[in-house]
Amino acid sequence: MSAGEAGGGGGRPIRSGRRQPGRNRLPVPVLVLAVVAVGFFALPFLGLVWRAPWSTAWHVLSDPAVRTALWLSIETSLKATVLAAVFGIPLALLLARIDFPGRGLVRALCTLSMVLPPVVGGVALFFSFGRRGLFGQYLDRWFDVQLPFTTRGVVLAQTFVAMPFLVLTVEAAIRQLDPRYEEAARTLGGSRWYVLRRVTLPTVRPALVAGAVLAWARALGEFGATMTFAGNFPGTTQTMPLVTYLALETKPDEAIMLSLVMIVISFAVLVGLRDRWLGSGTHPVSSVSA
Repeated sequence: MSAGEAGGGGGRPIRSGRRQPGRNRLPVPVLVLAVVAVGFFALPFLGLVWRAPWSTAWHVLSDPAVRTALWLSIETSLKATVLAAVFGIPLALLLARIDFPGRGLVRALCTLSMVLPPVVGGVALFFSFGRRGLFGQYLDRWFDVQLPFTTRGVVLAQTFVAMPFLVLTVEAAIRQLDPRYEEAARTLGGSRWYVLRRVTLPTVRPALVAGAVLAWARALGEFGATMTFAGNFPGTTQTMPLVTYLALETKPDEAIMLSLVMIVISFAVLVGLRDRWLGSGTHPVSSVSA
């Protein structure tokens, strides 16, 4: 039987899920530059591994101050991620679906903290939410709430710098979403809230997870805004980046081990969620008959 007959007599060959030889290959110069780029990102981490004082690793990691800072970093970064999702997803929907005057300015304002030096963000937070700041004075006077130099201040600073990563990721996914699915759901009687919960958000779930992971990773590594707005108080605002910075000045070997701990945590989460939610990047093509 010929290939045309196997395909139903139409003379069209069956499409196989296997990649054809030579397909998706890159020019040699491009491949070389890509390998150099991989090395550029890998070499700093390899340098840490090479220089790490493995003989003192357990002594460093068993230090109560280090454990406290690690758990504080995890706790505050997770809370910041939740806040980024609660407020960032509606913001992404607004920017992606509503055409209003000044939308470009609003997008730039809401993502400005991505490009600002973190210290500048911390200064801005201090003069806005400090005890004598523009809004902080009323929080203190009316609700007896102080944010600077507290754990809540750490969460606020991390949310401020991390939320734009989630907003941009989710907004891009919503813009690429085929509107026919939502229109079909509304035609069948679904309310706007129902369509959002059962169609829109489930469809862009990989982008939601990716944006949340990026926001969490950014919050976990936040340093400048936290130092400026929340300070550096052990057990209250001293996160792992702050402990690592202080150790670098007096105990370089300890700073190396702390850096490796943060790298391992972040790398493991990113790799695991990449395969679970975003896929490996290859999808076999199903066979098509006539």
